[in-house]
Amino acid sequence: MTSQHPDDRPEQNTGSPAVPGPESYGLPGMPTGGMPDMSGMLAQVQAMQSQLVQAQQELAETELTGSAGGGLVTATISGTGELLNVTIAPQACDPEDTESLADLVVAAVRDANTKQQAVAAAKMGPLAGGLGGLGF
Repeated sequence: MTSQHPDDRPEQNTGSPAVPGPESYGLPGMPTGGMPDMSGMLAQVQAMQSQLVQAQQELAETELTGSAGGGLVTATISGTGELLNVTIAPQACDPEDTESLADLVVAAVRDANTKQQAVAAAKMGPLAGGLGGLGF
């Protein structure tokens, strides 16, 4: 068995490597000190909240009408998706064919719902995109 002289041993790293701070990664919202700009983020969140409330109020006041059968059946819903009214023209009422009338009602409600979803996406979508600026 041979013994090694202390100078013949491989070098061992006893120190821990330097770990870079968040500022070195260039994270958004992280100034050079590594702390987020909380007052700026808070102001941005408050502005978004105000815009969200306004968009929700506008949606609640919006009415959208869908139709089927060339207008024989119409359905009106609110911007929040609540069914408000269904109108059926007398010509659509055939006691021998209630199934077709039911299909027209469903189609009119679906048409109104599709319009409501498009309006809601147009009003709310830009607000959801604003979250990216907060680093989320």
